[in-house]
Amino acid sequence: MPSHTVNVRTAAPLDVIILAAGLGTRMKSGLAKVLHKLDGRPLIAHVCRTAAKLRPRKIYVVVGHQAEQVEAAVEEELGKDGAVFVPQEKQRGTGDAVLAAQNVLANAASTILILSGDVPMVRIETLTSLIETHTDSNSACTILTLRVENPMGYGRVVRDDANIFRKIVEQKDANEDERQIREVNSGIYCFDSEKLFSALKEVQPSNSQNEYYLTDVPSILRSANERVSLSQHPDVREVSGINTRAELAEFENLIRRRTIRGLMLEQGVTFIDPSHAYVSSEAQIGRDCIIHPEVHIEGPSVIGEACEIHQGSRIVNSRIGDRVTVKDHCLIIDSEIANDCAVGPFAHLRMKAKLEERAVVGNFVEVKKSTIGRGTKAMHLSYLGDATIGEQTNIGAGTVTCNYDGKHKHPTIIEDNVRIGSDTMLVAPVTIGRGSVTAAGAVVTEDVPPNTLVAGVPAKVKKKLDEDGK
Repeated sequence: MPSHTVNVRTAAPLDVIILAAGLGTRMKSGLAKVLHKLDGRPLIAHVCRTAAKLRPRKIYVVVGHQAEQVEAAVEEELGKDGAVFVPQEKQRGTGDAVLAAQNVLANAASTILILSGDVPMVRIETLTSLIETHTDSNSACTILTLRVENPMGYGRVVRDDANIFRKIVEQKDANEDERQIREVNSGIYCFDSEKLFSALKEVQPSNSQNEYYLTDVPSILRSANERVSLSQHPDVREVSGINTRAELAEFENLIRRRTIRGLMLEQGVTFIDPSHAYVSSEAQIGRDCIIHPEVHIEGPSVIGEACEIHQGSRIVNSRIGDRVTVKDHCLIIDSEIANDCAVGPFAHLRMKAKLEERAVVGNFVEVKKSTIGRGTKAMHLSYLGDATIGEQTNIGAGTVTCNYDGKHKHPTIIEDNVRIGSDTMLVAPVTIGRGSVTAAGAVVTEDVPPNTLVAGVPAKVKKKLDEDGK
């Protein structure tokens, strides 16, 4: 269950239906609309996370186009058993999509919340208020509406002379007077389940699209003397769907600005140029950090206090300690950096690379699936893969751990207080003992005993060293 769940007041158990079957033709894409990413996650993942915070009895996701990919995105967010998937074999409108869920819903009466998979920014507080308004008014249906200056593309909410709901009419089906109405349908509803499915059976595709509209259900309920309530929401952006790539970019920019402003005002983070930095809303950045232009911090990355991230660096799903300096144009993915380290410029850390306290990785050094010990330095032009490197060791320029034999990856172990000469090739599997030294250009194919100097191609023992490395 996600954090920050709420207890919502309902007259019956709460079920959530998320409509995610459409392709989204206005995106001009071969990818289903709900799979397009916002803030690093698919649109459908945002909706699912918010829905789960309501602690519903079950979440039902109606799928159609690219169903397998949509299901995978939902399961990544909610877990394997977090949702029930409902196939809509033919996309014949929103009414048909909801009706497809009838057979898999529990027989017991429920309150049904209907959401769209392309409305990623709706807040838990807004949904809670809608559900409780629906409960308190004892309505068969409650519609979340908006008042907009330009209603183009929206379904209009038509009221009668007594200001009571009469019907929803879609843009393509509206007459000239109806098109002047500024109150529109958000596509978010609460229903009494039994009354919803009873009314859905009466919906006919008598519209320009020849589709079964969910928007016809409220007027059917009203005709049956059921109560239909309207809850007008003041924030258009929050409950707007994303239909085009231009709108996707606008929402991305909105989230980015909101996130960075919060970090500056609430966390004490300095951004040299806030308009040229990207920070995921899931990221955490500590007090007194300085973020330079063109920095990207993605996913649930965590950065400690008093760090400085220089221009052009990208940090993804990583954890960074306190007082760390990341110099220009570094790429850090799925890695961990302890306190007081320095990285870069032009360094690459990936696949669970780990730097312990005061380690330094410098210019054009790549670290893959390796641990760099306390106080160890690899300053220039090296590849360190599948390696475990001890404390207070120096890795000379041009060092390569030759970890791949054409079939398998092999480990390299470098113990404490080792000096690896420039252009050393360490042919794994191999262990370099504590206090040892490799000469420049050595090709090490065998384990090196502690306190030993090796040199040559292949490297051979030249002499034993004393405690001072001489």
